[in-house]
Amino acid sequence: MNNLSVKPNLQKMLGITTTDAKKLAQLGLNTITDLLYYFPTEHLSILRTRISEAHTGEYVTIAGKIVNHVIFNSRKKPELTLQKWIIRDKTGRITCTQFYNHSYYRSQQWRTEQYNLYNPGAIVLVTGKVKQDSYGLTINNPTIKVVSLADAKASTNSITPIYRLTKGVTNELIRHCTEAAIAQAEVLLDPLPTKLRSRFELIDLAEAIAHIHFPPNSDSLEKARRRLAFDEFFYLQLGLLQRRYSLQQQPGYPLIATRKLLDLFYQRLPFTLTQAQQRVIDEILSDLERSTPMNRLVQGDVGAGKTVVAAVAMLAAIESGYQVALMAPTEVLAQQHFRKISAWLEPLGISIALLTGSTSTRERRCILQELESGKLSLLVGTHALIQNPVKFKHLGLAVIDEQHRFGVSQRIRLSQKGITPHLLTMTATPIPRTLALTLHGDLDISLLDELPPGRQPIETKLLTERTRNKAYHLIDREVERGRQAYIILPLVETSEKLDLKAAIEEHQHLSENVFPHHQVGLLHGRMSAAQKETAIARFRNQQTKILVSTTVIEVGVDVPNATVMLIEHAERFGLSQLHQLRGRVGRGTHKSYCLLVSDSRSEDAKTRLKVMETSQDGFFLAEMDLRLRGPGQVLGTKQAGLPEFALADLVKDQALLEQARKAAQLVMRKDPTLNRWPELWQELSRRQRFDELDALATLN
Repeated sequence: MNNLSVKPNLQKMLGITTTDAKKLAQLGLNTITDLLYYFPTEHLSILRTRISEAHTGEYVTIAGKIVNHVIFNSRKKPELTLQKWIIRDKTGRITCTQFYNHSYYRSQQWRTEQYNLYNPGAIVLVTGKVKQDSYGLTINNPTIKVVSLADAKASTNSITPIYRLTKGVTNELIRHCTEAAIAQAEVLLDPLPTKLRSRFELIDLAEAIAHIHFPPNSDSLEKARRRLAFDEFFYLQLGLLQRRYSLQQQPGYPLIATRKLLDLFYQRLPFTLTQAQQRVIDEILSDLERSTPMNRLVQGDVGAGKTVVAAVAMLAAIESGYQVALMAPTEVLAQQHFRKISAWLEPLGISIALLTGSTSTRERRCILQELESGKLSLLVGTHALIQNPVKFKHLGLAVIDEQHRFGVSQRIRLSQKGITPHLLTMTATPIPRTLALTLHGDLDISLLDELPPGRQPIETKLLTERTRNKAYHLIDREVERGRQAYIILPLVETSEKLDLKAAIEEHQHLSENVFPHHQVGLLHGRMSAAQKETAIARFRNQQTKILVSTTVIEVGVDVPNATVMLIEHAERFGLSQLHQLRGRVGRGTHKSYCLLVSDSRSEDAKTRLKVMETSQDGFFLAEMDLRLRGPGQVLGTKQAGLPEFALADLVKDQALLEQARKAAQLVMRKDPTLNRWPELWQELSRRQRFDELDALATLN
């Protein structure tokens, strides 16, 4: 971007004081580029108003004559300089006051310049927020501009940018500096190739930046926003595709299995794979046979059967002579995977072990020795897998379940346990396409969009405190029939600040007062791993009939006999999380129920819960969650690595994201090295500030 990204003397370039330059630096505005890309948070459409029609609290633009103009210092604060105008039109008069706090504004030179500029009788356009004081209507810190009579008559409405501010920084200062910065950048180099701009109907970059700050009309503002939002999407997609290209240039290990163990595995399975499972397995096996590392994400709805798909991939890698690591975010989930996969693979002669924080020192030492010697083929575990003592002889496949629960560095460290191993990540939380492209645009994505036959729909009902007894009656009835139930609460212990039921207190209340004739268990995140496993084992073995729990059971608990899921304060959960919790029931042959208890008066919360009542499609619910709560709430911005966009909107701009993705693919097909477009490469490098992009780049 020319030399606008270097750190020049902004004070000289923009004609501002040292104090103002320091104020801008508080907002991270140190270069011309910083100012150009410091976009307004909103634009106010301001009507041209007569003074008599101006009302307190309104933003207005007024055309009038200066009848008086004075500059003086405050008596109470001598360091404060005030510049005051009295403006008049045919309907009345208004006072405008600008405040300055720097010695520069006390200089005679500056005052002389101001008196010469704002002569009484001069026609001005004044924009700002109207206030009322003891002397009448006033506008503080206005935008004021001397104009000709013709310009004053021609002016109608205006669109004023509003910026994010900090202490001591006014909108007027940023507008003034941005206007000067745009003048400095009149010959702004546009990195996007001309053909690309033409194909996707994008205006020039210089025009877009000028009009995002100072749009002449609403149409110009929208064209500017579209171009700059496109850029945000485009450079993100280009960075993701570049990373994918770099990964594909690395040498990998083709994992070509004889299929003997696979055929035996299929024969021993007590169920038939769905068409979706077979399709995804074919995609994975095809990836494994290539000489470049696989980097695939498998998305599946609750109960779609991701584990068996992962088991086939693991078996193929082991049959090819390599080791496999499976990492899960919690001990509960890791233990469930270990039990299920052991039951499938150990009869085939596959050695498998579980490594978590609870593994004893003696057992851990034995596991690590067998792993490093190559005797151990498959290691299932939690974050313990990425610790330094864990060394594989030849890791060929790394599988990460519920991958969004891991930080980027943790996923990288698992991959670094081998030399460019194949990577398979999985999630039971369906991700809307826009989020998938934004977060995982460098991955191949497989969808398990079909549930195994025999899965019954779960009857979902919304209840209130007044109708809570219906839930208790249903639980009592189901338990009497030999079934089991979950009761989910959002907190472990009662909070003084939040009026919410908490697991520990509610467990005591339910045990003593509601279900004294049934065994009621307790499970929450503060328990030790051994305590959690005991609580789950007792529930799995039907020693406990009702399990009071926090969301620790969201994933990793599979009890087919459980038929009721009661969720307290359901409004506190997003749709995707509610869907995950609901997926803990309906896993057997019996009819199941999900009861959502909420007294929330929030219309947004009511809408979400009504959607839960009417749909059991996880992908649809994920899309609705995105629309109702936004991407940051759906995924958790920090954990998921969701980049922050200044202008682009993942909900409203889905079509624009698709176009930007297509544009990035066109560029990569022409020249993946970007040698043909050095300006494009330079701009991509400037923009790659997202932590996730930078961290994941180390994979290359």
